[in-house]
Amino acid sequence: MAADPVRNGQADRSRSPKKVIVKDEDLLDGHSAETIFRSTASHSGYTYDDLICLPGQITFGVHDVCLDSPFTKKITLKTPLVSSPMDTVTEAKMAIAMALQGGIGVIHTNLAVEEQAQEVMKVKRFKSGFITDALCILPTMNLLELDQLSTRCGFTSFPVTEDGKMGSQLLGLVTKRDTDFVQKRDTTTVAEVMTPFDKVVRAEEGVELPDANEILRKSKKGKLLVASKDGKFLSLVARADLRKNEDFPLATKDKNKNLMVAAAVGTRPADRDRVRLLVSAGVDAIVVDSSQGDSVFQHEMVKWMKQEFPELQVIAGNVVTRLQAKHLLECGADALRVGMGIGSICTTQEVCACGRAQASAVYNVARLAKEYGAPIIADGGISSPGHIVKALSLGAGTAMCGSLLAGTEETPGEYFYSDSGARLKRYRGMGSIDAMKKGSDDRYFGTAATVKVAQGVSGTVQDKGPINRYVPYLIQGLKHGMQDIGAKSVDELRAQLYTGQLRFELRSAAAQREGGVHNLHSFERKLFN
Repeated sequence: MAADPVRNGQADRSRSPKKVIVKDEDLLDGHSAETIFRSTASHSGYTYDDLICLPGQITFGVHDVCLDSPFTKKITLKTPLVSSPMDTVTEAKMAIAMALQGGIGVIHTNLAVEEQAQEVMKVKRFKSGFITDALCILPTMNLLELDQLSTRCGFTSFPVTEDGKMGSQLLGLVTKRDTDFVQKRDTTTVAEVMTPFDKVVRAEEGVELPDANEILRKSKKGKLLVASKDGKFLSLVARADLRKNEDFPLATKDKNKNLMVAAAVGTRPADRDRVRLLVSAGVDAIVVDSSQGDSVFQHEMVKWMKQEFPELQVIAGNVVTRLQAKHLLECGADALRVGMGIGSICTTQEVCACGRAQASAVYNVARLAKEYGAPIIADGGISSPGHIVKALSLGAGTAMCGSLLAGTEETPGEYFYSDSGARLKRYRGMGSIDAMKKGSDDRYFGTAATVKVAQGVSGTVQDKGPINRYVPYLIQGLKHGMQDIGAKSVDELRAQLYTGQLRFELRSAAAQREGGVHNLHSFERKLFN
């Protein structure tokens, strides 16, 4: 009988591979966020670009990703995006567009108190499909002036009101059909050719959109004017906008089914009256707007608001350290805004030598705020969907965007063209001299200063199109990023962060170059089709 090689102490010479059992946790590459940001061996601050998220396992489709995430303790967004309270980014038009897409807008404070409250009311009164800020004209305007206005704004039908404004007596409607064949355009007035009030297609205040659409369909007209019982012009429904009848499933709405909106205030004594008026206008959250939020002025303001209006959601900031965060959270803040000196138009770090790299700030503040049950808003440093993914991966509830949204149709200001033909809009930091002259110097504690020191610049950004096309691109990019990480929801992403399952690596300068477009003679960047 042949000898047993094992029994004789000889090695097993079988060619079958041995089954090696290795646990998943032994194969984790990279590092946890805690290792990177809380290590005593490192003395560096990290930006979003310094980090890369390592991929996980995909077990679900991109359409299954849930982006629901907290904006404040009591407000949850279906799209974790917030438009910044900058005077070249957010007024009512932007706030409406953001809320319809599932985010929220913060109305800037570089407005008179009454004007800011009016912007809030525009958002709260908005009804999908109804144009509540239609461009009205005076009956005394001549047709030559009308032609120039039409060329400038791109449409040809205008409601005619007594004083040329919304809310005044409706006199009629003038369209291209009324003016096409008129010869003496410099002497003929709108009143002479318009369709008068008693002949325009109109509906009374309170009409629902399906009924308004039915009136348009039966009349075969292009515009329906909505007026009060006493003839005041309130809104307009356009046939071209019938597609707006579709529901917005992600829309951020309050318990009364109205869109939600936030507004920014300062910390001066007069800002308490501003808060009172904003609350009466229906604002859902107040953002205390300061570049350095850990001040006695803001402590007092937050405490006063929470005492005066207990249900009002108060967002404090800006902060970048855990100690700053602790002070404001103990004052009763419902959320924190995190970021200092890292925006594309901000020069605070350069001028004041104060601030923090954004990835380090977001992780450290979010970890502390979690203990208080308060979400944080990652404010600044975001220039792509990938940066939003990283902000949420580091514990942020939402991402606040300024430059990312600047240049969209809904931002304040007019488009103009550069010498090269590029379509541009102006964009400026709230710390720029131009913005400070309008009142934002309070944000930098410079109201009484004789010499104003700029902590921001003014510039231009390229046209990005309408929000209803741009934000879905950002959402889809965010969903793809979370799918690659292996997180089906923002809650799951956050759980992976704090258990150490979510892994990161630091990137060298060469790795950052390699991660972008390179080695091409030229290329064209198209964000979406």
